[in-house]
Amino acid sequence: MAAAAAVGGGRRRGGRREMRRIEDATSRQVTFSKRRKGLLKKASELSVLCDAEVALLVFSPRGRFFHFASAPDLEDTIDRYISHTEEAAANKKPGELTAHHVQKMKIQAETIATEIGTVEAYTRKMQGEDLESCSLQELNDLEMQLEKSLSSIRLHKAS
Repeated sequence: MAAAAAVGGGRRRGGRREMRRIEDATSRQVTFSKRRKGLLKKASELSVLCDAEVALLVFSPRGRFFHFASAPDLEDTIDRYISHTEEAAANKKPGELTAHHVQKMKIQAETIATEIGTVEAYTRKMQGEDLESCSLQELNDLEMQLEKSLSSIRLHKAS
């Protein structure tokens, strides 16, 4: 049953096991450690056997960083990757955007629109508009911010 734990304890489906998250934290950590070591070994073997430039970045669930680079400097490989992806993006025609890129741009546009709305609402409140919806704490915070701004203006004016 160790094999089942290694792939998340899933059931067989068409000769393969279903991949899903390992629920037991200890088993998940042991599996991560073993598979990370195996992945790093495979990256090294690919580099040696095929004379390929390989870079592998892995972040553990706890945020620890592991990497392998066949080139002397990992940053050179990363720079090469960034340059390659920028070139590929620059060479695409507008009609060639993938659904993934379109979805990503929609999410960015929504995020920016939300941020603009937040800034506009804050600006209105700083100008004394739409204060009816503010709590007492928000009004106190606005008052403190206005006092700080006024002090800063007076100091600047005096110098």
